[in-house]
Amino acid sequence: MIFPCIDLLDGKVVQLVQGRDKALEGEPPLEMLRRFAAFPEIQVIDLNAAMGTGSNSDLVRLAAEHARVRVGGGVRTVERARELVAQGAHKIIVGTAAFAADGINAAFLSDLAAAIGRDRVIIALDSKHGRIVVKGWRETTPFTAEEVLAALAPYCAGFLCTYVDKEGMLAGTDLDWFRRLRAATPLEITAAGGITTLDDVRALLAMHVHAALGMAVYTGRLSLADLAQLLDSK
Repeated sequence: MIFPCIDLLDGKVVQLVQGRDKALEGEPPLEMLRRFAAFPEIQVIDLNAAMGTGSNSDLVRLAAEHARVRVGGGVRTVERARELVAQGAHKIIVGTAAFAADGINAAFLSDLAAAIGRDRVIIALDSKHGRIVVKGWRETTPFTAEEVLAALAPYCAGFLCTYVDKEGMLAGTDLDWFRRLRAATPLEITAAGGITTLDDVRALLAMHVHAALGMAVYTGRLSLADLAQLLDSK
């Protein structure tokens, strides 16, 4: 699968570099949804909710009304996850709340899976310099993605694994890391961060890893027509 990304910040569609600096603004959400109509599912991240600086709930609801969406950003309570499901989200992406100081937050994840269904839960393993980062990529944990995959598996349908080191930089991604992750779990893996070329996307799909695409699409480095054709050929 290929998931075009819609990242929301202060009511606008944006792309950030490594989760910090705004590099560009996209078209309004409805126009982006129209452009992404050939793809079966869209990834929507509420950056304000992730950073604790508000939310874009109306735009998340709008996206869910017009497309099948997986939604993340600020999912730190079961109530927040339920709200997103009620707004129409097909799957929920949880990152920060999946972890505690000493490991995974099993109590929260168990409650979350019970509340909305394990099949709706995607756990984000955003990694920088080899370690998982949380709270809008502003805090580093002691854990690596490889270390926690098995322990997290009972609570989710799959993982969103972002190579933060190259996020938004159009400098390629770490295919070897994704190969190691793919070998470590039978669950769905979606790759993000630095995916720049059709060869990157082909390599990921060949290893049965989904691709979530942002900056390369918004800057035109990757053609939506070429991506749709690649998806149709699978």
